[in-house]
Amino acid sequence: MKQILQNIANGETTVVDVPCPSNKKDSLLIASRNSLVSAGTERMLIDFGKANYIDKARQQPDKVKMVLNKVKTDGLLPTIEAVRSKLSQPIPLGYCNVGVVLESGVEGFVEGDRVVSNGNHAEVVCVPKNLCVKVPDGVDDESAAFTVLAAVGLQGIRLVKPTLGETIVVSGLGLVGLLTVQLLIANGCRVLGVDSDSSRCAMAGQFGAEIVDLSKGMDPIVVAQDFSRGRGVDAVIVAAATNSDEVMHQAAQMCRKRGRVVLVGVVGLNLRRDDFFKKEISFCISASYGPGRYDSNYEDKGQDYPFGFVRWTEQRNFEAVLDMMADGRLDVNFLISHRFSIGEAEKAYKVVTGIEPSLGIILDYPECKASSVSKRVEFSPVRQHDVPSGLDKCGVSFVGAGNYATAVLIPAFKDTGVRLHCVASSGGVSGVYAGRKFGFAETSTDTDALFSEKETNAVVISTRHDSHAHFVLKALETGKHIFVEKPLCLTLEELSLIEREYFERCGHNSSSLLLMVGFNRRFSPQVQKMKELLDGVTGPKSLVMTVNAGMITEDHWTQDRGVGGGRVVGEACHFIDLLRFLVGFSISGWQKSVMDTPTGDTLSIQLSFEDGSLGTVHYFANGSKSFPKERLEIFTSGRVLQLDNFRKLTGFGWPNFSKMNLWRQDKGQKTCASAFVKAIEQGAEAPIPLAEVFEVSRVAIEVAQI
Repeated sequence: MKQILQNIANGETTVVDVPCPSNKKDSLLIASRNSLVSAGTERMLIDFGKANYIDKARQQPDKVKMVLNKVKTDGLLPTIEAVRSKLSQPIPLGYCNVGVVLESGVEGFVEGDRVVSNGNHAEVVCVPKNLCVKVPDGVDDESAAFTVLAAVGLQGIRLVKPTLGETIVVSGLGLVGLLTVQLLIANGCRVLGVDSDSSRCAMAGQFGAEIVDLSKGMDPIVVAQDFSRGRGVDAVIVAAATNSDEVMHQAAQMCRKRGRVVLVGVVGLNLRRDDFFKKEISFCISASYGPGRYDSNYEDKGQDYPFGFVRWTEQRNFEAVLDMMADGRLDVNFLISHRFSIGEAEKAYKVVTGIEPSLGIILDYPECKASSVSKRVEFSPVRQHDVPSGLDKCGVSFVGAGNYATAVLIPAFKDTGVRLHCVASSGGVSGVYAGRKFGFAETSTDTDALFSEKETNAVVISTRHDSHAHFVLKALETGKHIFVEKPLCLTLEELSLIEREYFERCGHNSSSLLLMVGFNRRFSPQVQKMKELLDGVTGPKSLVMTVNAGMITEDHWTQDRGVGGGRVVGEACHFIDLLRFLVGFSISGWQKSVMDTPTGDTLSIQLSFEDGSLGTVHYFANGSKSFPKERLEIFTSGRVLQLDNFRKLTGFGWPNFSKMNLWRQDKGQKTCASAFVKAIEQGAEAPIPLAEVFEVSRVAIEVAQI
């Protein structure tokens, strides 16, 4: 299927063939009929993409600070690589879609229903149920495509809380502004529209608004004073898109005492205190199209807000807009300036960037059925006789193509010289990006089918943590070698299932089917040097691992025990494994001390080992990002080893060793991947003993549960 993607590194917008997404629980699979280009938002993305690095940095100073901190801790070259990797990933455009349901996993929706959603510009989209609404019979597809943008304006109106007869200014008469004008007039308000485009001012006038045409030298403050009969307007809705602070200054100047200003657009926000202080003006920013926006529980998990307490959610705002279209109070036909087919999208975006005047740009899609769309896209079919015979056991496929996979894991496996067969992703876009960039033969959204392919001998699992156990079991069932990015699983029940399945199929012959977790730190060259030095010392050791993990908000997926498993299972398992590797003996016991915080991710884990060694993992989320993330100290036999952030290793009291410094940070990812591939090629044992994988996984889960 075709989908519109944008490269934020250079602003290039292209129509790309991507595999059709698979439907998900509590979601709808929708065949698009029309979508609307949101000229303001999408043009800003294009302009950002076309900007050079300096201008990009000026627009996002908070990101610059993050980059500078990463340079201090990780070094210049890894930071440059990370920034380039992030910027090179394409993003899907569009969020105003109308189409027909192909598959429904939602009560109340059936195949064939016409629905509005915030789906992207793509022939088929998968959208959660709370972001979908049925289209009334009296509303045509092109009109329905304006629903989401109209809901943006409607939410701004709800924040203003206008009453019958109030005077409201709409500053900025783009699509959202003109829709807002109509909605306000339908609400019984007197409306004053402000813009510098004469044609848009004229259109607002046709809807019943008074106008201020800035291109003709009209003063909005003077006109607003006259419009409000000398009292000042009751409220201003700012729907403009500009870097200037003047729009907000004018908005405050137009308001009466205790007036209201609501921002639904994007403008400069260097507010002047006196503007708002003297009149006690209320100011707020509208969060897109209503309550529920950016709440993963509402949008992704389908948890609706109680109707009696939250009357208007984003979904119910969609319904209200469609009701107004159905009875004729909202007419969007006048707003359509251009129509293009999805195949002509590149022409459409040239119009968006200003080669000619435009307003509402509608994209049309060919009719499609579920059976006619493919969940697979081939890049360069690999013929078996083209594959070097020495690599017959190394046809590698990836499940998951997120940031870590594309920035670290896939490049590490590619460097080993393996045959990259398929990369699977749920939505299709990240898989297409990874497939083209790294030379996979194909990409797919049919993940389960990947495990049955003969060309795939080994599967790398790099999806969200809650899916790891499922995919590991699937790979075991189909006899694929497995490399799973940590953690192995989230619960003791899942761990027991994996252990039982593995030993039933392989017994204790771990070379017949490799199961390896990406505990890469033990493969770091400096850690390998530490292991070499420690193996020459008898007696127990004391190890202190300090991790300056940094704060992650409560609503981040990794904090969700059911999805990410929490930070102990999801990340601290790395450091439990590292200490287990360096000591060389099993963990005999553990204790945990946790700081009383909402997330509970500032803690210390005390480990006891069978040889009498002691290990402590300080996993702290309350430190500064400018401080190095990881430090390891080992005390033994009158000697000390100190490793700072996998760049600087210092020995104290060691004969013939004082330091081992690296130009760039090396956490062992490439060596880890290489060891896994080499073991497959040679039919050798797994690089990490399976008993240690299960042991570390069990301890991490137990620590997290208490």
